[in-house]
Amino acid sequence: MIPRATYRIQFHAGFRFADAVPLAPYLANLGISHLYASPIGTARAGSTHGYDVVDPTRINPELGGENGFRALAAALRDQGLGIILDIVPNHMAVGGSDNRWWLDVLEHGEDSAFARFFDIDWRPADPTLRGRLLAPFLGAPYADVLASGDLVLDREADSGRLSVLAYGTHRFPLRPEDAHALLEQGDITTLRQQHDGRDPQGAARLHALLERQHYRLASWRTAGDCINWRRFFDITELAGLRVEDPAVFDAVHALPLRLFREGLIDGVRVDHVDGLADPAGYCRALRAAFTAIDPDRHAYLLVEKILAAGERLDPAWATDGTSGYEFMDHVSALQHDARGEPALAAHWRALSGRPSDFGLEEHAARVEILARSFAGQRDAAVAAFHRLAQARLATRDITAGMIRRALEALLAVFPSYRTYAAFAQAPVTDDPLFTAALADAATPPGERIVLETLADWISGRADLDDPDRREAVRRFEQLSAPLSAKSVEDTAFYRYGRLLSRNDVGFAPADFALDTAAFAVTVTRRAADHPHAMLTTATHDHKRGEDVRARLAVLSEIPDRWIAEARRWGEHPANAAIDPADVYMMLQTLVGACPLDDAPDWSAFADRVIGWNQKALREAKLRSAWAEPDTGYEAACADAIRTLLHDETGFRQQLVTFVAHIASAAAVNGIAQSVLRATLPGVPDCYQGTEFWDLSLVDPDNRRPVDYGARIAALAYADYPHALVPHWRDGRLKQAALAAALRARRTHPALFADGTFEPVAATGARCDHVVAFLRRLGDLAWLVAVPRHVQPALADAPHPAIPADWWQDTALLLPGRAPLSVRSLFADLPFAIQSL
Repeated sequence: MIPRATYRIQFHAGFRFADAVPLAPYLANLGISHLYASPIGTARAGSTHGYDVVDPTRINPELGGENGFRALAAALRDQGLGIILDIVPNHMAVGGSDNRWWLDVLEHGEDSAFARFFDIDWRPADPTLRGRLLAPFLGAPYADVLASGDLVLDREADSGRLSVLAYGTHRFPLRPEDAHALLEQGDITTLRQQHDGRDPQGAARLHALLERQHYRLASWRTAGDCINWRRFFDITELAGLRVEDPAVFDAVHALPLRLFREGLIDGVRVDHVDGLADPAGYCRALRAAFTAIDPDRHAYLLVEKILAAGERLDPAWATDGTSGYEFMDHVSALQHDARGEPALAAHWRALSGRPSDFGLEEHAARVEILARSFAGQRDAAVAAFHRLAQARLATRDITAGMIRRALEALLAVFPSYRTYAAFAQAPVTDDPLFTAALADAATPPGERIVLETLADWISGRADLDDPDRREAVRRFEQLSAPLSAKSVEDTAFYRYGRLLSRNDVGFAPADFALDTAAFAVTVTRRAADHPHAMLTTATHDHKRGEDVRARLAVLSEIPDRWIAEARRWGEHPANAAIDPADVYMMLQTLVGACPLDDAPDWSAFADRVIGWNQKALREAKLRSAWAEPDTGYEAACADAIRTLLHDETGFRQQLVTFVAHIASAAAVNGIAQSVLRATLPGVPDCYQGTEFWDLSLVDPDNRRPVDYGARIAALAYADYPHALVPHWRDGRLKQAALAAALRARRTHPALFADGTFEPVAATGARCDHVVAFLRRLGDLAWLVAVPRHVQPALADAPHPAIPADWWQDTALLLPGRAPLSVRSLFADLPFAIQSL
């Protein structure tokens, strides 16, 4: 079934299924139809997100196991609610000692029943890895670890097999023939002494033993260059799965398909679909599997996918759409003022010395990350394309070096996550992507033909059915997607500080703002392609909370005032040891996330910003990095944050005063995006807790515990939103606006699910400051309107109530009716949802 509205909950050991049971009545009263659950397969112990799955066939006992999930489903069903489940078909957690599939591969190599499950190249160019996989889990060079005595031979208590244990967490099973031979020589204590790497003879024995295994132990630093199996992005603890193999597909999906068959779930959201070899084929296979269970029951099927500017999800995939990043981008752009962009960009360029054009920042990051983190995958793709070229007379003179240069040039400018032509000809919608990439790619003189040849192969315009072409293109596509993610979201977004509210998952910073007409085009297009796609403005992956972005968007309306303030704050002595670009991004974060409480815990706020700052520095990879942290610089930034927020510096009061200057306009933005999300075509999702103000930062900050008691109590006031305006800071007004929209949706489900979307034009002095539309189905019509760019009306205002006089003669032009005065529409509340 198609959900009416979903509510995302992150399950973990600190918030189990049983903790969600009491929320069922609240969710129903809010207007929710489905709980949207984070992955529930067995994940690594202590996981706070569930994406590090070690056993997808079993419900995580840390969350409450099968019985706990059934109890939750029953409680939700009693309130008329269902469940949408997040699933992870792309990867599993490896290393450690908890993934039995992975351990079996280490023990038995290519003969393992699970060898086909993981995307392992058993015949790489490196002769030391022929028939073996690289195990880059050591914290230091192999020789050092071998001699340190940290590699210990032991007998596993649970299975009885012999393994080499590293640091007490990683387990590397021995081949059965080696284990058998060793156990015939003595007991485990004797064997451990004989293979103690702290003496030369023991080290030699242990090394000889390890060299016979189906894996090669190595330092974690070798992974980017040498790894011969696909990872999730560049995370060595997450290994890619070959879900295109029917046996793997069946094993990975046995649990969600069973839960659907038993009526416990109504659909799934597929994590990172672009990581798969054949996303289109996979989605069609999953749709077929659901249909085979019950042809008359529609399973809601979403994919987590980032769409590039102008890219559209192919309807032939047979999905209901994406999980909503593109909507989050569009509604954010709607709330930014394009007139402020030139000044903000110029200030950033002058302050940082970095490009004001995000495209240049992205290109530099792509080149760097390809060389740093994906050299091994790049080389494997080059080798695959070279084999393809060598097999044809027309291309046999194309060298591996030429292919590498062309491939690097293409990857550096490719405008979307990936193509989809390994198993079929690319859809027509991919043509503009290739045109743009070929136009932008820089190749050496005389080698343009190599780039064009690669484009023909990758697009499927040539040699469509050749298995060598398919393998080469698969490698390109499964490299392109993680490269895009790591380069853009996890690098360039942390280097580009023009205005941080335009840097978030799925966002296109080059498109700083959208006017109302352009926004309506995006809504119409999405409704035509996938009318039931998810609409979201906050996720477990966002870089900053929806109301942080909404507040920072106001700065685009007052760029000169903001830049002057930021310059003054940047000169504070606390910032003397910090790069001005880092200071500027830190100041934006302090403004965007500054608490609305009357007496906030400033120490706790400082800790949160320090946590964000450390992650931001390491992701940017300029002054620090995960691989080699500059703890001294990070400490200097932390000291600056604490000093600035200390009561005696004066900055804190200046911060509070400035935030008060923009807070009411920011609140209007926050309410507006909630109302738009809940009334436009699509399925609205509310991320846990964000029915109140969401001033969270990047994970793990956006996964902090939610005070559900406060939200349950507040919902009693949702029918009286006018009375909540003076108390807007506590979040109840935002919740009331969301509840009003969701209850309208619940009262008229067909209207909001299937009704038309008709933009309503505005006229008058403030016509650019209102977004309005009709949802219509037959004789039933509802009007929705929200303000935008209202800082001029609400500067320093104590409440988000727009003065009636400010609207002057602005009116909405309703078809077949007299113009409707906006002055009266927003007389008491900063939103309008009403029947006509």
